[in-house]
Amino acid sequence: MARAGLTVERVTLTAADLADEVGLDHVTMSAVARRLGVKDASLYAHVRNLEDLRGRIALLGADEKTIRIAEATAGRAGKDALVAYADAWRAYAHDHPGRYTATQVPIPIDPELAAKAAGPRRAVELTYSMLRAYRLEEPDLTDAVRLIRSALHGFVSIEAAGGFAHSRPATDSWPRCIEALHNALEHWPTREEETPT
Repeated sequence: MARAGLTVERVTLTAADLADEVGLDHVTMSAVARRLGVKDASLYAHVRNLEDLRGRIALLGADEKTIRIAEATAGRAGKDALVAYADAWRAYAHDHPGRYTATQVPIPIDPELAAKAAGPRRAVELTYSMLRAYRLEEPDLTDAVRLIRSALHGFVSIEAAGGFAHSRPATDSWPRCIEALHNALEHWPTREEETPT
């Protein structure tokens, strides 16, 4: 019997908050149950297991990050959109480190649950839309999406781990890195025609 007042949404949000505080790897069913003031067994009326719960954290994070990026980039194009996109990405990673980690690591997610989640799909649409001003076509467009994700995720992950210990603050390097990313997109290398062998 599900405990009154306990819902899958409340369990997921509590677990996500816990992930932000202690790290995704330290989220356990017992820790979530303690935070909610219930016995471990009560959670299983709402989520199947820890893997299911982590998948739900990932989908929640994807939804939240996508909404933040959508709001930041609305009405913007070109470099202006890229800067807003990147700043929103970094801000979300700073504000919700546990949720952010869940969106970036491979977590098996129930296919039915994933199919209903708009966040991941909308994130892809937003990225491709933001890149429209750079006039790239496939397969360059996919390569550019991968470059952006690698650059942004790499920066915020190293920053979160304390890897930028140089005297120059990471905050000063960030806009220069985004400027360099913009220049790379503006001057995308042309692909040489494949020569028959």
